[in-house]
Amino acid sequence: MQNAAEDRRNRYFEGHFAPVKEEVTVYDLPVTDRLPADLSGRYLRMGPNPLGVEDPATHFYAFGAGMVHGVRIRDGRAEWYRNRWVRSTEVADALDRLRRGEEPPAFLPPSPNVHVIGHAGRTLALVEAGGLPHELGYELDTIGACPMAATPEGSSANAHSKVDPRTGDLHSLAYAIGRPFAQYIVTDPAGTVTRVTDIPLSGETPFLHDFALSENYVIVFDIPLTFSMTAMLFRWDPGHQARVGVLPRTGGDIRWLPVESFYVSHILNAYDDGSTITVDLIRSEGPVDVADPGAISPTLDRWTIDPASGRVDQRRIDDRAQDFPRVNDAFASRPHRYGYSAVSPMYGVPFTPDGPHPDEAFTNALVKHDLRRGTTEVHGFARDAAVGEAAFVANPSGRGEEDDGYLMSYVADPERGASDLVILSAQDFTGAPVARIHLPVRVPLGFHGNWIPDA
Repeated sequence: MQNAAEDRRNRYFEGHFAPVKEEVTVYDLPVTDRLPADLSGRYLRMGPNPLGVEDPATHFYAFGAGMVHGVRIRDGRAEWYRNRWVRSTEVADALDRLRRGEEPPAFLPPSPNVHVIGHAGRTLALVEAGGLPHELGYELDTIGACPMAATPEGSSANAHSKVDPRTGDLHSLAYAIGRPFAQYIVTDPAGTVTRVTDIPLSGETPFLHDFALSENYVIVFDIPLTFSMTAMLFRWDPGHQARVGVLPRTGGDIRWLPVESFYVSHILNAYDDGSTITVDLIRSEGPVDVADPGAISPTLDRWTIDPASGRVDQRRIDDRAQDFPRVNDAFASRPHRYGYSAVSPMYGVPFTPDGPHPDEAFTNALVKHDLRRGTTEVHGFARDAAVGEAAFVANPSGRGEEDDGYLMSYVADPERGASDLVILSAQDFTGAPVARIHLPVRVPLGFHGNWIPDA
């Protein structure tokens, strides 16, 4: 029989998921090997970091107060590391109460904790399903709520807003719990909204975490994971018809294509191929419980969508469990050859009673997919390394080849009880890292981030 302490345990509140307790600033970080001298910018990654007021037994990992972790690189040096809570009004108030020795609220509403991007000269922390992004200063202080891509209905840049590298426009698929429509929003490079298209929804609000963007279309995934107003959580609804929506970028009506039930977590990329649309995505069979991501075994698939006939063909690219797909952003919305994904205890490594998946060689790894040749390369890390999402960073001195660049990711170093920012060469993917920046603290497993180069 379990005791009371065991009943209140939550694996997403401990180990590699355990929140850190302090905000830290450290300068002149030690580096193993050599940083590329022409890299100048910040690697930033977002994730939930509860303030310690939540009950582990009822804590939902995706609701923790957002914290951004950043490393500044310039002239071959790792100049600083900073971690900062994103100070929404509620988080700032809770932090003030804690400093005064007072009891903070038992529950905080979701704050920006999913993604961090750069657009229109701003650094933006993004939130899921409603709410405004929060602007961050260069050194990660919170400037405040930012009405980037805001509409009169309150929609704004969302968890997976995407920048088209050709136009510089920011594309967002915004939705809010209980609202019977989503909105496709285009924001120009100066931060001005230039187009808003309403997308009617039916039934309870579906989980629209990510979407696909090709050169001419927006692809929306209406899945059976919907928000239950009774339970106040996203839950699997077997009666909800799964469908894929195809919306012209220029606006107009969306066309819904029914498909078999599925769960989509993240999109690698999409592009137009004649009269069809190719979408590479991470999907899994339902039902799924988003409160237990380690139990999900998502795979990399390719969908070919024919808007004229309404046909959606699906095939498996790689049947090993993985998630957090990334592409060289210069090829976003255009044909791509390479994709990168992660295998970690967050997604892709199903938990067993004794811990993560027993496949030692594929427990913590980054994967490079050559989609033209149909081959993969795997860069494995130690079993307890807990690698997160890797962002692609183009080689500033390169000639524009698709895989001429680096992959950056925070990786746990269990021996030090801290984390490293590991930099791999995309063209020598299985080789030794180009460099390891040794952080003084542990970075918990989190969600998404980006390399934001200096202007």
